[in-house]
Amino acid sequence: MTAEITQRVGSHSSSQTEAPADLLPISSARCNSPTVQEFGEDEKGHDTNVESTTEYPIGKRRYWKRFIDIVSWTPRRCRWNPENPSKFGLPLNLLFAFSGTFTVANLYYSHPILDVLAQFFDVSHERVSLIPTCSQAGYATGLILLCPLGDLVRRRHFVLALTFVTAALWIGICITNSFETFLVLSYLSSVTTVTPQIMLPLVGDLVPPARRATALSVVSSGLVLGLLFARLLSGIVAEYSHWRNIYWLSLGLQFLIFGLLWLFMPDYPSTNTNISYFKILYSIIGYYWTSPELVQATLMSFFLSATFTSYWTTLTFLLAGDPYNYPTLTIGLFSLAGLTPMFLGPLFSRYMIDKFVPQFSVLVSLGILIIGVSIGTYTGTWTVAGPIIQAALQDFGLQMTQIANRITIYAVAPKARNRLNTGYMMGVFCGQLMGTSVGNRLYSQGGWILSGSVNLAFIGISLVICLLRGPAEQGWVGWHGGIRIRRTDV
Repeated sequence: MTAEITQRVGSHSSSQTEAPADLLPISSARCNSPTVQEFGEDEKGHDTNVESTTEYPIGKRRYWKRFIDIVSWTPRRCRWNPENPSKFGLPLNLLFAFSGTFTVANLYYSHPILDVLAQFFDVSHERVSLIPTCSQAGYATGLILLCPLGDLVRRRHFVLALTFVTAALWIGICITNSFETFLVLSYLSSVTTVTPQIMLPLVGDLVPPARRATALSVVSSGLVLGLLFARLLSGIVAEYSHWRNIYWLSLGLQFLIFGLLWLFMPDYPSTNTNISYFKILYSIIGYYWTSPELVQATLMSFFLSATFTSYWTTLTFLLAGDPYNYPTLTIGLFSLAGLTPMFLGPLFSRYMIDKFVPQFSVLVSLGILIIGVSIGTYTGTWTVAGPIIQAALQDFGLQMTQIANRITIYAVAPKARNRLNTGYMMGVFCGQLMGTSVGNRLYSQGGWILSGSVNLAFIGISLVICLLRGPAEQGWVGWHGGIRIRRTDV
């Protein structure tokens, strides 16, 4: 956007110039009187006092434009400078992890309080179960339709827009008394709750290969924490206060995330400028045909994600029945065992995934998964220690497998990392849906041991898929190039 501005240097000289597009807001807020004052930088980095000279009628449009100006304005320290790009350090890494934690949590607040929501809205348990279903459907919609845009647009403005829209929709969830409205808003807010899946490829863009797995592990740990934190906090808050309080708390956190990202998230240029939105969507399918690395990682994630949701779904049935008969609050505390990836994940990533080929890290993680699921499956009916050990080892092994797989797929096409991530996450999402359905059905037929044994079979299938291609293989199947353990790109 080009605008005429008056640049005043000192108190006695002035000249008229055209402002660089990167330094101006998306739209300018203007009014008749008084004149609107704005501040920016010239091309050499000098401060300029900018005065708008174009007049608009005073009204609601003026305030809306002014709001857009403020939201889209980028602080000086966050602006893109190709000669001195912003460094991706630990503070920004932790900010992304914090944002991911409380963004992903939006999808799971309703899970422990479905019975409370059924009573409040006066609906059946079957109808109230539509809430998590709509949330997952909305998340899938966002993955398919929004995440690929990360390869086309500037990520800072895109992430801020999604975060603000999510927070705005969340206000309706906090105040509505209509079940149908609650469902619609749950779906819409979940569509825009995909900012972590835009941040992860951005980490892949910014962090050098030698530290990439560690940085991804920090952000991924935030996503796991969000899933567990939401279920635990929601159950506790609903137990001792009104259920709406957890949604009001989430609303405050969403605006806090927006403010922190607005202040500290650097602006980065888009990776593609010569491709249309529909071509981006179509190209995702193309990568399934041309990238054996993506197909291999997606198939493994499909079966491993099924074991994750199958375990956490059937665990509630196990602990609520004989011989344990635990109350809901106690069952919710078991989610704390899943915090293992948060503490050990960065260490494993630093000393394993960052140094060895991703396939070797996947094999080690699958071994951890087999040990954890075996212990929990065949001891869980007579000692509670079994499910606790399984939760810790299974969540850790699954998270490390996903990080190693992301390292693999992000190397396929650096300018298409958002599309590759979308293709990969669709495998994760479909696997989670299958795991929930299959886990419930198997538990009703054969109990805890049957459902756990099938989970072991899923891990075995993933192991076979992993061994079909060697780390140096360029084709779909084989071990050409020999066995290589250490990475050569770091």
